[in-house]
Amino acid sequence: MTATDDFNVDPLSTYRIKRSVEGTPEPSGVVGRERGALFVVHKHAARRLHYDLRLEMEGVLRSWAVPKGPSFDQQDKRLAVHVEDHPIEYGDFEGRIPEGNYGAGSVIIWDRGVWVPLEDPLEGLEKGKLLFELRGYKLKGAWTLVKIKKSEKDWLLIKERDAYNVPGGVEVPEESVMSGLLVEDLASGRDPAEPIVQELEQLGAPRSRVDPSSIEVMLAETSEEAFTKPGWVFELKLDGHRIIAGQDQGTSTLYTRSRRDTTESFPDIARAVAALPYAHVVLDGEVVALDAEGRPSFQRLQQRARLTRPLEVKRVAVAIPATYYVFDLLGFEDFDLRPLPLEVRKSLLQRILPPVGPLPFVDHIAERGEAVFEQVRKLRLEGIVGKRADAPYRGGRSPAWVKIRADRTDDFIVVGYTAPKGSRGGFGALHLADYVDGELVYGGRVGSGFSQDQLDEVARELAARIRPDAPCRGPIPKGAGTTWVEPDLVCEVRYKEWTEEGLLRQPVFLRFRDDKPLEECVRQAARPPLNEPAPLERGGPADRTVRFSNLDKVFWPEEGYTKGDLIAYYKTVSPWLLPYLRNRPVVLTRYPDGITGKSFYQKDAPKFIPDWLRTERMWSEQAQREIDYFICDDEESLLYIINLGTIPLHVWASSADALERPDWCVLDLDPKEAPFSHVITVAEAIHRLCGEIGLPHFVKTSGSSGLHVLVPLARQLTHEQTRSFGELLARIVVAELPDIATIVRNPARREGKVYVDFLQNGHGRTIAAPYSARPLPGAPVSAPLTWDEVKPGLAILDYTIRTMPTRLASMDEDPLLPVIRLKPDLTKVVSALQAYSTEIDQG
Repeated sequence: MTATDDFNVDPLSTYRIKRSVEGTPEPSGVVGRERGALFVVHKHAARRLHYDLRLEMEGVLRSWAVPKGPSFDQQDKRLAVHVEDHPIEYGDFEGRIPEGNYGAGSVIIWDRGVWVPLEDPLEGLEKGKLLFELRGYKLKGAWTLVKIKKSEKDWLLIKERDAYNVPGGVEVPEESVMSGLLVEDLASGRDPAEPIVQELEQLGAPRSRVDPSSIEVMLAETSEEAFTKPGWVFELKLDGHRIIAGQDQGTSTLYTRSRRDTTESFPDIARAVAALPYAHVVLDGEVVALDAEGRPSFQRLQQRARLTRPLEVKRVAVAIPATYYVFDLLGFEDFDLRPLPLEVRKSLLQRILPPVGPLPFVDHIAERGEAVFEQVRKLRLEGIVGKRADAPYRGGRSPAWVKIRADRTDDFIVVGYTAPKGSRGGFGALHLADYVDGELVYGGRVGSGFSQDQLDEVARELAARIRPDAPCRGPIPKGAGTTWVEPDLVCEVRYKEWTEEGLLRQPVFLRFRDDKPLEECVRQAARPPLNEPAPLERGGPADRTVRFSNLDKVFWPEEGYTKGDLIAYYKTVSPWLLPYLRNRPVVLTRYPDGITGKSFYQKDAPKFIPDWLRTERMWSEQAQREIDYFICDDEESLLYIINLGTIPLHVWASSADALERPDWCVLDLDPKEAPFSHVITVAEAIHRLCGEIGLPHFVKTSGSSGLHVLVPLARQLTHEQTRSFGELLARIVVAELPDIATIVRNPARREGKVYVDFLQNGHGRTIAAPYSARPLPGAPVSAPLTWDEVKPGLAILDYTIRTMPTRLASMDEDPLLPVIRLKPDLTKVVSALQAYSTEIDQG
């Protein structure tokens, strides 16, 4: 038997979709998965090559040696010699039996699955006729073992007539369903990792062993519609649990997307990952359980995931087998594959996975997203995921991956319930909320889609979570009949759309999601395309027309964002950005060829700029001459500067009419080698300190790797005084957190601590302007935050040129804007700070 592309071993194989897209009819006959017992087929290269069919029965594996192997042709009656029973544990064996032992030679697990007797098996064994159904990765359908008369051990293995009976037989992959090895590979002792390692060396993959427990999974943004586009590939969206699987020297561990160890819940998947014949592998994929029609059933999967007793888990692993659909390879041996393009990672992944088995490779179709989506809808599957073929793997939500659901569904947190009416038991409806800009916001209620068992069971769970008030804001319902609960239960809901009031329209409950962390229930507007900006034209005596150029030039290659996308972003955020730019010197960093090309700073405005673009001539200590600095007072000026290829905008702390009197003091929290969680801890300490001394203070992301804490000054201090003021704040915080914070400027001497930089305060010193884009992968921006958002889980790449416009559309006011408006009582503040400093010196 040899492998062939036409052997459809997986009901969710993209091969099915390909056949439909290409107009080729698909064969019928998907087998259901009712309760059964284990069966294994070993391929055994002993003195003679043969196949061992083993059926779990009465606590052992009843075994038959089939010299020529099973055949899918009913006319082929294959000899099957009844041999000694084997222990159940032998079903996991794959390897070499040493010379001098019984059955010496190489053994692979050629097939594995569930067998279901169609008649009494013990009676059939006694009478010499066993009729049963096989539900394996290779062998499917009904089969019969018939004992040959006048023989003690000889039987015949015959395929019964059904959808899997194929005249002439069918070509089946010969590799192990567990390791992917041929029996000849075991015999030769070849190292299957060697050619992969050689290729990774040629590709220049970084030498770094990937730790699966620390992986932050890459997540997709939402798109309303499927699309067809070169450079993109499309996969099936699967309804299961996202799992990072790691294998190290034959030991495997499975982690959920929240990094919880879930190995004990899926021992069958862990066993399959452990069987891969490599020293170290890290995979990303989705664990699913299939229903009777071969579609993912989240309900069946939850039956497995909720079990904790090892014996129950072991039994259900046979009755409800899980499948781990693998779509990405993150680590292999001592290499980190995440920086490599997706298409390269997937090509290597397909080579290391068994062609058939519990770890199927998630194939894809290039470019034709609309055709794929149409077939997915016909098959009543969940949807598709589009991915940029050249994208690296980066943790967090990314525009390089987009999900398109056949139905609009999202995850919500249960925040309350209503009383039932009439004969309905349990509860009437569940109140739902999700996160919007870090706050839990009410989203409506769902009352349909529940079974009576769910109504009763959930009502009991909710009764133990009652609280006196709503845990969310927004259009909360008023009046009696509502009970609020602690927000710690997640459910998935299908709905038509969001109303103008911010409520779900026609919601239907689908299921509870105990695998989803609360913080992932984030309200996502469907991803709109970044619009190409139209020319700005305002007539009048002074022509202020801005003509854009090279809009299609790609500035962010990994994401595909263009110069036009950048200009469109700045046009959208200009009402929020301009208050920080008006009457303030601006320094440009220009990237004419995007973030991977050459760049240069530009302080001095060139001679060719239009007359209406304002500049201010100022002395530069660094250049030792007068410089014409840009001043952006309006949208036209801003977009003219961005059209020069400018990505980030850096601004002075002082205005052109008061250069020596800054408007703010900044503490730049720079992590370098420190974890970002330490940046958050330091920021929280500054927040507490400022709160205790009555000092207004505000925060934004730098857009790069840290945070900026800004204190309003209202021109009350000189630059030198501002620097001393910042130093005093920094020293107090560092004294409180000496293990994680430092004011040591030299990076080599920081010992992995967060650098609290007060030296950014000074004449001519700049910071990234609020809302400024940064020339980094993902296109992050410097995002003003509320202090409630400065907490574990905050991520720089949550705020990008793609996500920031949506955030601003939901905001009523800029949380940072008071920094240029407030005038604190600095006399009282400085006295309080000096008291703190004295305590530190004495302590």
